[in-house]
Amino acid sequence: MALWHRDRVLMTFNRFRQAWELPGGLIDPGETPRRAAARELLEETGHVSGGRIRFVGFARFTLAPDQRAEYGALFTGQGADVSQSFQPNDEIAAVRWWDLRASLPGALQPLDAHLAELSRSAPPST
Repeated sequence: MALWHRDRVLMTFNRFRQAWELPGGLIDPGETPRRAAARELLEETGHVSGGRIRFVGFARFTLAPDQRAEYGALFTGQGADVSQSFQPNDEIAAVRWWDLRASLPGALQPLDAHLAELSRSAPPST
């Protein structure tokens, strides 16, 4: 989920991968992809989208070491520039608004940076 405020996207620092990435995760049984995006955003960051969550597209990527193909739905929305109720947890150590140009303290998942860029330049849905 790419949550934007002006020209910055909300990133999470994943404790397990030790890298900055977009909030997201797996779909729970009976859950729609859109609802999963909203739930993961809230669980990982304490944020909710201030408006409609918009579907941007699907990403196909390959995970090492077994070269397993994975697919993910990418959603975007608008948020307020506040840290709302974020509390570090077992999965997420920190959240930060990022402008896609400045350095982040630590590693950055290249796929997530690319998806953030794509979500910023995606045409509005009709």
